[in-house]
Amino acid sequence: MVSKAVGNAVTRNRVKRRLRHLTRARISSLPGTAVLVVRALPAAAGAPYAQLGADLDTALERLQRPRRRSEHATASVR
Repeated sequence: MVSKAVGNAVTRNRVKRRLRHLTRARISSLPGTAVLVVRALPAAAGAPYAQLGADLDTALERLQRPRRRSEHATASVR
């Protein structure tokens, strides 16, 4: 589902189809237990297909980087 903030029904469906197609090609890079949720922002309506793919690649790369503990999280453990 794509938010109405993205545009009218035709625009939302186009964004949804593009993201679904782009995700299919990249989902194999995720662990088997992963759940992927993609949130389309209003700018996705006007973004070219290549830009949506690049943005999705960037998001997936960030997911696969090791997480660092933040100072805030460390301080609350004490």
